Amino acid sequence: MHRAYFPTLITVKWLKDLISQTGVLSKYRILDASWHLPSAKRDAIKEFKEVHIPGAQFFDVDECADKSRNLPHMIPSVKVFEEYVNNLGINNDTHVIVYDNNAQFPLFSAQRVWMTFRSFGHEKVSILEGGLPKWIAENGPVTEKIETVPIGQYKSNFNSNLIKQMADIMNNLKNSEFQLVDARPEGRFKGIAPEPRDDTKPGCIPKSVNIPFMNTMNLNDRTMKSPEELRQLFQSAGVDLDKPVVFTCGSGTTACVLALASYLLGKENFAIYDGSWTEWYRDAPPELKLNVPQ
Repeated sequence: MHRAYFPTLITVKWLKDLISQTGVLSKYRILDASWHLPSAKRDAIKEFKEVHIPGAQFFDVDECADKSRNLPHMIPSVKVFEEYVNNLGINNDTHVIVYDNNAQFPLFSAQRVWMTFRSFGHEKVSILEGGLPKWIAENGPVTEKIETVPIGQYKSNFNSNLIKQMADIMNNLKNSEFQLVDARPEGRFKGIAPEPRDDTKPGCIPKSVNIPFMNTMNLNDRTMKSPEELRQLFQSAGVDLDKPVVFTCGSGTTACVLALASYLLGKENFAIYDGSWTEWYRDAPPELKLNVPQ
């Protein structure tokens, strides 16, 4: 039912029509979920304050996170998540719409917030295809005004099955309970292109396969590829979506692009390795880090 009433992907026109309806936004919350790799040297919050979709609030993936683990933007505790989204004026019946501001890969961090909400039991969440760049290109209104929103009363229902930890990946090397699919670009997976973090070398986890996240997108118009193309992408990599799948990447962000792609194909029992390669490179035994340059 939620797929019929709460579309996973929405168009610029869909959101324009929504904003044009007086008072309707009280049932919705638009979130700018922009985040950029350290190598991009961009300030997402600063950019949000300068220009955003009217009515949008900023969702900071580094702030709404478990900061005790010394890893980037890990899934937060129930308490942290509820307090954070309450301050964004979100309730359990709010339809959340997320977008980001990345001209090259617009489905880059919005899908991480989509996945986060789903992890906490909130299925009324949609992603604006093309993000802010497509919104602006199609003459969507923008503003620098940040609206004050009422405090929400959100109560979550965390689904731990959607999030995997390092111990789960370790165990999988022995029992092969799930397929592990890495969303990073091929060069990083093979250890021949640098990671975006200075303290991390490229490489991959044993028994993982690679589907670069950007291969799920039409880069010319910043939309997701058709279901037929997405299905072929998984099949070509030898990934059987009828069996358990866990997605990984650098720090748990672009893994969610593949999660979204699989969801669009009807799969719901996927999971994300939250620590991803950043944690694995730091903490796994040397013999369990493949393709790492010496």
